[in-house]
Amino acid sequence: MNKFFSPSNKPEKRNPWLWVPSLYFAEGIPYIVVMTVSVIMYKRLGISNTDIALYTSWLYLPWVIKPLWSPIVDLFKTKRFWIILMQSIIAIGLGGVALTIPLPDFFKYTLLFFWLLAFSSATHDIAADGFYMLGLSQHDQAFFVGIRSTFYRLAMITGQGLLVILAGYVESSTGLEPVEIKAIAKPNIVNEIVLPDTNLIQQNKENLSLKASSNQIIIGTIKKSKSEIDSILKIVKEWNLKNGFYTEEKVNQAKVSHKEEISWWSKYVAKPLEEFLRENFGEKKVEFKKTDFAGNIGLVYFYLNQKPDKEYIVHFGREKGDNSINLIEGSRFIFNEKNWNKPAIAIIQLDPKLNYETSAVFQARSGDIPFAWKVTFLFLSALFILFFVYHFFILPYPKDDKPVISEGSKNIISEFFKTFVLFFKKDGILAALGFLLFYRFAEAQLVKLASPFLLDVREAGGLALTTGQVGFVYGTVGIISLTLGGLLGGFVAAKKGLKFWLWWMVAAINLPDLVYVYLSQALPDNFWIINACVAIEQFGYGFGFTAYMLFMIYISEGEHKTAHFAITTGLMALGMMIPGMFSGWLQEIIGYKNFFIWVCIATIPSFLAVKFIKVDPEFGIKK
Repeated sequence: MNKFFSPSNKPEKRNPWLWVPSLYFAEGIPYIVVMTVSVIMYKRLGISNTDIALYTSWLYLPWVIKPLWSPIVDLFKTKRFWIILMQSIIAIGLGGVALTIPLPDFFKYTLLFFWLLAFSSATHDIAADGFYMLGLSQHDQAFFVGIRSTFYRLAMITGQGLLVILAGYVESSTGLEPVEIKAIAKPNIVNEIVLPDTNLIQQNKENLSLKASSNQIIIGTIKKSKSEIDSILKIVKEWNLKNGFYTEEKVNQAKVSHKEEISWWSKYVAKPLEEFLRENFGEKKVEFKKTDFAGNIGLVYFYLNQKPDKEYIVHFGREKGDNSINLIEGSRFIFNEKNWNKPAIAIIQLDPKLNYETSAVFQARSGDIPFAWKVTFLFLSALFILFFVYHFFILPYPKDDKPVISEGSKNIISEFFKTFVLFFKKDGILAALGFLLFYRFAEAQLVKLASPFLLDVREAGGLALTTGQVGFVYGTVGIISLTLGGLLGGFVAAKKGLKFWLWWMVAAINLPDLVYVYLSQALPDNFWIINACVAIEQFGYGFGFTAYMLFMIYISEGEHKTAHFAITTGLMALGMMIPGMFSGWLQEIIGYKNFFIWVCIATIPSFLAVKFIKVDPEFGIKK
């Protein structure tokens, strides 16, 4: 055993095909899980868009400050050691997420493990990129740069696509049969509004299933008194809350009980700004200023036919049909052993202006969502255990992969600080900083809300896709389009250089954001139209992002190009983190329609940033 691990038996070189693809596949998975899969998971688990965008944007921080601790990887141990160590920690972090998802305070605990994953992933990036240069000859580095990029992209497809599809499959297979309800609006019909009789619900011997009061509901277009509608809505909400079909928001209660603790920022900046935005740009609900009448309503109620042995979450919303028929109460219910035989009540309301016959189809879908994501993260944890074992035995031992000796540590540290000074002394650095921070200003906001928009019910302004459909749309079609756009961007930049294509690329990354304006306004129910729109936006993003990557290389040129490139990656992460933090808060105030219009307005800083930078016309052209 000792002989096997002796230095003489540790190969300095190994066939790069044995470790380069797997190393960069392992590098991409935790990043996409932290940045994107976490957003989809939290949305399915009922976290608000504000909290999702704020807290998952903070997860960019390890990549922002990555240049600050990159010397540690050089000073202590080998790159190989850091790769193996980080893959073991990532396996532990993924397992931690899986085991804390079922807990009552899952949001807090899973975020802690996502922080562990983020720091481990950022450190793994440093070590892997350094090991790539040490483990390969210069010729092999050039040859395998496309291979490593391809397997990183495959990791993106696996994370955003296959893993989300897996979660969707487990979710649907652990759920009950969907229940479809057709709501029909008819003129001159008087429908009676009766609250359900709970005594009629009894356990039976059928297989466990979700039951509805009716598969068809007819609602007359005759208007009702607004006070009557408000009274019924209040009773229904109190009933659903009392029986545990959902939990009351605690945010407002906390604000009321801690009024004396409100900060000056909230009092004089955040609250007035929120009120201004909500008043002037928020999506207006139907108001009845001139009349005391509102659109008629119909009640649908759900229950389980027998006592369940676990919790079921039911999502109810409009699948297709007339937008004049809306769900105003009951988009998400929680059924368990305590409330299975009590009716969860949903309210469907007509637009008060509706005076003709029309219809819409609603669907109630259920599934064990926490269990689905627990299985997904356990699978990921097992995958990284395999990576850890595989790379422990397969990675070579390059002779130059050594820790920096302690005698030179002071010089290394002083040189490290010197690299920062030299970076910020570069010509045109202010314009370059503006470009690095604002080129993706609009995209940083869009990317945080794209998946929640696809998942949200139509009554909330979303497209009501299933978890599996989002995995296909964004994680498969989207990633393939992103890759094709990136390949085209690299090809044309090599022909005529970055400067020639710069304005085309800034237009490509920003103008396709208009497809989300269309999607939010039209709310199409055709799955292929949605796929086509996402493909257009992602192709433009891939093509336009080429300019960003090339400029990072361009501004890093010089004596300390490796350290300076690390600084640019930190600035890139900062440019994504800050806009992403407030995007969810803004969307919940102004709604999806106005939010995506704002995203298009937010592209202006990107165009301005491009105007002020200077690029050598020859840079990027293949010699």
